[in-house]
Amino acid sequence: MRRLVIALLGGLLVVTGLAGGAAIAGTDATAAPDTTVASGDDTSGEGTTPAADLAPVDVLQVTGLFDRIVIASIDDAIDSAVRDGSQALILQVNSGGSIASPEEMTALIRRVADSPVPIGIWVGPSGSARLYGQPAQLMGVADVTAMVSGSRIGHTGVLVELEGGAVVDFGNAADRLRSGSLSFQDARTLGALKLDTPDVGVPTIRNMVAAMDGVEVDGVVLDTVTEGVNDEGGVELQATLVRFSKLGLVDQLMHTVASVPVAYLLLLIGLALLLFEFFTAGVGIAGVVGAACTFLAGFGLAELPARGWAVALLVLAMLAFAVDVQVGIPRFWTGVGIVLVTAGSLVLYEPLPGTGMGIGWLTLLVGIGGTALTFIVGMPSMTRTRFATPTIGREWMIGETGVAVGDVSPDGVVTVANARWRARTNRATPIAAGDTVRVVAIDGVTLEVEPESGGARDYRERRGPGAESGTTSGADSGAGTPVGAES
Repeated sequence: MRRLVIALLGGLLVVTGLAGGAAIAGTDATAAPDTTVASGDDTSGEGTTPAADLAPVDVLQVTGLFDRIVIASIDDAIDSAVRDGSQALILQVNSGGSIASPEEMTALIRRVADSPVPIGIWVGPSGSARLYGQPAQLMGVADVTAMVSGSRIGHTGVLVELEGGAVVDFGNAADRLRSGSLSFQDARTLGALKLDTPDVGVPTIRNMVAAMDGVEVDGVVLDTVTEGVNDEGGVELQATLVRFSKLGLVDQLMHTVASVPVAYLLLLIGLALLLFEFFTAGVGIAGVVGAACTFLAGFGLAELPARGWAVALLVLAMLAFAVDVQVGIPRFWTGVGIVLVTAGSLVLYEPLPGTGMGIGWLTLLVGIGGTALTFIVGMPSMTRTRFATPTIGREWMIGETGVAVGDVSPDGVVTVANARWRARTNRATPIAAGDTVRVVAIDGVTLEVEPESGGARDYRERRGPGAESGTTSGADSGAGTPVGAES
């Protein structure tokens, strides 16, 4: 029992840690060492300004679906940039869409359009980066926009209408972006980007900062790069200080929970632990962890476009598993539970524009496979171990007769004293379903049985040839006393 709890808890921590690391790694300032900005003295010549004297540029890295936490973090980043005297705020974005309400996204687009500090949006950091759905409309109101070569933007839907004269503008690319996507080259050709860059795009955040140098926004010219002297005495371009911001610990946790794989796995783990705790007839660590996982899963599923009836299938699957767990043997209802878990897992989320929202095959393997293993092997074993009668005090069963539920050859299930037990017989004397069996020994929670008549006649024989009449011949007395004789 303890091992099962530790295994489930360990799996939760590993899965959540891996998924959380993937979701929030982009928010760590130390994750982009190539953006380190050199600061130099004013030794590069007359008319230059040391990089340390330039106003800094803030960078907020946004990874994953736009939710209320991400929207709040962008609002806070804008406020911080204004308060701390930053000359620009860059949003490094890689998102497949939004799970926030249209009203919340419209308010965010309006906030970016009306921001007192210039805002740049960079789709990166790799060629696999995407900016789809309503969040892509942010590029239509940002002051500077750029992309990594290989990245794509699109599936904007109908462009929102903003008050105060601001317009979401994509130039000639608006129609194609509404229901499709564009690569960097196409977006640049159609005028969807607000930064004149070469064909290779903007490969790093450092290049983005450098490319913004000299850009005029509302009458203000950005000054992000100056000339300096390197260690060898040569002249080099030095960028201003770049300050990275990140989500707080709680926000990181909740943003990670509201991701497709984590919410799904948390739900399965939480329900399984709660069911486990129910059959242990007490409240312990499994119940506490299960309740926490279920709560976090509920938060994540409420944020995500989860189908309510698919969630109901997963809950019904646990109820089906419970029917067989209480008898300690996987049977028909275990199969029903596996079918329901598989069906609910495959259709759990509704797709977003441009994003399938399907659960990855590796996550499905962990979820479905782990659940099946738990309820075929782990939970039945726990139930039998915890609630079965101990071996001591069960000697009265030796000699009792019962009926084989299925074929016992050499392992199977029998009914003895109106209860089902795992059973084992000698390979030389298999027992057919429905035959009467007699208990000859007990091995842990497994009954060793043989046919009521005609038991094994080999080295494992436990009964003498006269066992039918309750006597043992002298020749066979060395094999042991008769087992199962009527007392």
